[in-house]
Amino acid sequence: MRTRGGYADTDWGQVHYRVNGDSGPWIGLFHESPLSCRVYEDVLPLLGRHARAVAFDTPGYGASDPPPGPGFEIPDYGRVLAQAAAGIGMERPVLGGVHSGASLALAAAAHLPAAGLVLSGVPLFDPDERAAFLANWTPDAPVDGAGAQFGWAVARYLRSWGPDLPPTMLHLAVVEMMRVADRYAWGYQAAFRYDPSGALAAADVPVLLLDAESDLLAPKDAIAMELARDARLVVLPGLPGQPHLRAPEDYAAALLAFAREAAGPEGGS
Repeated sequence: MRTRGGYADTDWGQVHYRVNGDSGPWIGLFHESPLSCRVYEDVLPLLGRHARAVAFDTPGYGASDPPPGPGFEIPDYGRVLAQAAAGIGMERPVLGGVHSGASLALAAAAHLPAAGLVLSGVPLFDPDERAAFLANWTPDAPVDGAGAQFGWAVARYLRSWGPDLPPTMLHLAVVEMMRVADRYAWGYQAAFRYDPSGALAAADVPVLLLDAESDLLAPKDAIAMELARDARLVVLPGLPGQPHLRAPEDYAAALLAFAREAAGPEGGS
């Protein structure tokens, strides 16, 4: 089935989304900062064979309208994304996300009752790590008339995602970052200020931790397993990170199996 695009009205303007599938359980996906729902481009058709899968652009990223300013917090983003999900008819979805998207999934679940959570790289930082990310991770992009910002973004992703980064992934990351260069830090900073441990501990639904073996945040999986009431861990071996981009078939298969189990007979068919 063809992936379709749309917009949902919210208190912050319009939230853009992409959807595939017209039956089965609802699945809502949130991307890492500062990218867009395009990171799920290969995953959505795989999920759409047996589910109604929706990937959202975080407010301020992709084609979604930005928040009113830079000072909003992850619970604010979660409320607006839940508003968008409800506006397109999502009921008892399995909510999933990668890195800051995992925090968004937890925050959205507070406003949109979920059947389950699929989290990849929950940012369970200690105070020192949080302070370091806040101070160092989001320098201003060096925007100038010679295009220095593009080389800067290429170097940044080669450092953070690895020198073996496939050219198509590098292009996607750089393009999505550059389209929001003036506000790329907004969602990042909100994510670094937010501690998802309370929301994870309070979650009363099954949780799948679906991670790449060598992801930057894979060491946090053990903490997440201790915090969550009903959690299981699936590790995709041999991946340095970005499981949804590097292994979309394996990522989608694990997510879909969990979603169909979590949604149960009430999830639709």
